[in-house]
Amino acid sequence: MLTTFGFITPMTAGIILVVALVIFGPGKLPELGKSLGRGIKEFKSATEGEEKKEEVKVEKVEK
Repeated sequence: MLTTFGFITPMTAGIILVVALVIFGPGKLPELGKSLGRGIKEFKSATEGEEKKEEVKVEKVEK
């Protein structure tokens, strides 16, 4: 038995993936995935009210 996630069944997800692969090609798909993931991450942090924390690099001086 297939599990559904909302209205998207595994068969529907597979068809969408194949259509995206045909439209964008295998070279562009990873870049689109990274951009989508980055956008979702920024959206979640904005809705939760979290501010971006800047990373401070500390360099060690060896003597």
